[in-house]
Amino acid sequence: MNPHRTVLVTVHTGRSAAVTSARLVVEMLLSAGIAVRIVDTEAGELQCPGAEVVAATPDAARGAEMVLVLGGDGTLLRVAEMTRPAGVPLLGVNLGHVGFLAEAEYDDLPNVIDRVITRQYSVEQRMTVDVTVRQNGTVIARTWALNEASVEKVARERMIEVITEIDGRPLSRWGCDGVVCATPTGSTAYAFSAGGPVVWPEVEALLMVPISAHALFAGPLVISPSSLLAVEVLGGPAVGQSFAGVLWCDGRRRVDLPAGARIEVRRGATPVLLARLRGGDDAAAGGAPFTDRLVAKFGLPVAGWRGRPGARHIEQEPRAHA
Repeated sequence: MNPHRTVLVTVHTGRSAAVTSARLVVEMLLSAGIAVRIVDTEAGELQCPGAEVVAATPDAARGAEMVLVLGGDGTLLRVAEMTRPAGVPLLGVNLGHVGFLAEAEYDDLPNVIDRVITRQYSVEQRMTVDVTVRQNGTVIARTWALNEASVEKVARERMIEVITEIDGRPLSRWGCDGVVCATPTGSTAYAFSAGGPVVWPEVEALLMVPISAHALFAGPLVISPSSLLAVEVLGGPAVGQSFAGVLWCDGRRRVDLPAGARIEVRRGATPVLLARLRGGDDAAAGGAPFTDRLVAKFGLPVAGWRGRPGARHIEQEPRAHA
């Protein structure tokens, strides 16, 4: 066993295929002399002899080389919440649907583990956002997000009234379903569904995207990463509701918003680290250019593309037209 190499393996235990895959991953890593950790909340399902069982806290990843995450984007966001303080890169293997945060697909799992064993990967930083909620100048909550912080209405039959601000100056007042403040990583998630642009991960920017706003000026905005974005909640709660709005960060961390709440969003002080595969057939292993990821994840039609001479062509069956 190599005492200098340790990998934390986490999994979506609600899927039998994920549990089976996790056992295979643990076996391959142990056979290569790499120490493996699993968290106590998953150990009962995994039943992996030889793996160290640790508490599911931020300390679970401390000192590890990598965290291997088997599941969809939701699983990776859950694990990022736990492991971000340790500053350890995450490598996601997609067992879900779209899986934009995942680096590789389930079908190539043995090849992925070979890359990990031979250290054929690099590490990139993904911007996060730090979120502060104030009420009458007093901080009532602090949290963060990798994808987005969204201010949303709580009553289905009623819009939320907000006024937005950039760098201390008022921008616009909206009656809307909500406002999404996203990172480039989150541009393909909730922000995209709300009509925001896709932003390449290496671009440093913040996004502000209104959701179903009743206003002439209500397009998505791409803003400097050094800017401070703010959303102030106007008006009171709807009948039968205790709060005027709700803040969701990555769809996981919730803060109820009273009338008059001010939500401030700025570039996060602590990024999330993601492992990127390299070497060999990167496209097959998942380490493809972001453009190829968009094509694959969204099933975009690219049949007929010729490209520059010698370029790798993307094969795609032509689609039937109505």
